Amino acid sequence: MAVAAALAGVALYLVSSRMTLRLGFPLDDAWIHQTYARNLALRGEWSFVPGAASGGSTAPLWTLLLAIGAWLRLDPRPWAYLLGAASLAGGAVLAVRLPRPGASAGSVWLVGLALLFAWEWHLVWAAASGMEVILLVALVVTILRLSLPIVRRPLLTGAVVGLAMWIRPDAVTLGLIPFLALLLQAGAPFRQRLIGLAWLALGAGLAAAPYLFFNVRTAGTLWPSTFYAKRAEYAELRRAGYGLRYAQLMVAPLTGSGLLLLPGVIVATAQTVRQRRWAELAPVVWAALYLAIFAAWLPVAYQHGRYQMPVLPVLIVVGWQGIHTCVKAAAKAPWRVLARAWALATLAVTLAFLLLGARAYARDVASIETEMVDTARWIADHTDPRARIAAHDIGALGYFGQRPVLDLAGLVEPAVIPILRDESALAAYLNEAGADYLMTFPGWYPRLTACGEAVYVSHGMFSAGQGDENMHVFRWRRPSVVPPQGCMLYSPWPNGADLVVDE
Repeated sequence: MAVAAALAGVALYLVSSRMTLRLGFPLDDAWIHQTYARNLALRGEWSFVPGAASGGSTAPLWTLLLAIGAWLRLDPRPWAYLLGAASLAGGAVLAVRLPRPGASAGSVWLVGLALLFAWEWHLVWAAASGMEVILLVALVVTILRLSLPIVRRPLLTGAVVGLAMWIRPDAVTLGLIPFLALLLQAGAPFRQRLIGLAWLALGAGLAAAPYLFFNVRTAGTLWPSTFYAKRAEYAELRRAGYGLRYAQLMVAPLTGSGLLLLPGVIVATAQTVRQRRWAELAPVVWAALYLAIFAAWLPVAYQHGRYQMPVLPVLIVVGWQGIHTCVKAAAKAPWRVLARAWALATLAVTLAFLLLGARAYARDVASIETEMVDTARWIADHTDPRARIAAHDIGALGYFGQRPVLDLAGLVEPAVIPILRDESALAAYLNEAGADYLMTFPGWYPRLTACGEAVYVSHGMFSAGQGDENMHVFRWRRPSVVPPQGCMLYSPWPNGADLVVDE
């Protein structure tokens, strides 16, 4: 049931995308993974720009899985869809097998849980996105399965935590779930708990140590360069109050059936506290802390909250358990009807948002295809093969453009990270690096784009229809050319002075 529902959900999103425009990915970042995967499969190197090793892939394990398809010379899209659908189906299967008080294996409640998980619109969107988040979601459920009600195999559980770090660095926080489950295990001698924690740490260390070494070799740091680039790019958002940031991060997971599941989480948590089953609080504590860390480090909720999606398994499983508890506890007819209506409404909202999500997914794909992919193909067809292209969105450009890329986001060029928001410093960087073209939305770099000559504007209707801009390609003006009014260029001129042309 869970597998069939997951496959049907992903198929619905792909059909919606195909009917709207064509198949693709809803994020430009998916093409970053594909570029790394292709270079790994065909060139045997870990690079975005061929010949230059870099740490721009946040998820080495996901990239490695994609590389299998590239090695087999498969179209990158269906292979990525297959991996995503398999991850969603695997997560749903494990979710219905999580131990829950009072739920029998063949009950209608488990069918409901399977549908809630497999048709949760964020998760279906992620499964068809070509991104690693859905595999991390599946590993979250795996760790829940290994940790509750007790951690029977701490070495294996720790190894899964370490393995999850190869998907995303924030997965290191998943170690909190088995850690608390071991620490708070009722009736276990202290020495037994201590041994379990030691095995847990050993398993995590054995799997995580190669990951950290890999990052040092490719990026020169313990974490991938994207870890630092994203934080620098959105530093402005951390100026808002912490409480507001946390509340904003909660909105995305709750959009849809999550709003109805949240009271169920409260009910289930309260029951766990009353019954003093402290170890079972570990998933809820982790989910709350996970959002808290992002609120402090990277408070972004864009792209349907893709950074918050790993908490959805906890919201779904624990929330559904709370609803189930209320239905069982409702002795009188009015309350029983109300509790059952709550359960049915949760399923109905899940189905409704599955359909709404399909429409959103199709528009996301169409926007990326008409802005990033089409522009990258134009660059491949209309520029010199040696031309150096500067861009903030480098995914589709790297995969389809087939040109040397200058990364303005710092994902594959960490040296750019300190100057991400300094347009004058970026102008100097483009001059020094010998940029020939700048590919960007004009509003992102108003001073930089004023320094160039527009040679291409995308004809995409979907981005403009949502109030956004169309992608432009500008011919970059070299220091020997006097820049136009409004351009801010700091560049070494022949007389040794810096030229500043301001508005």
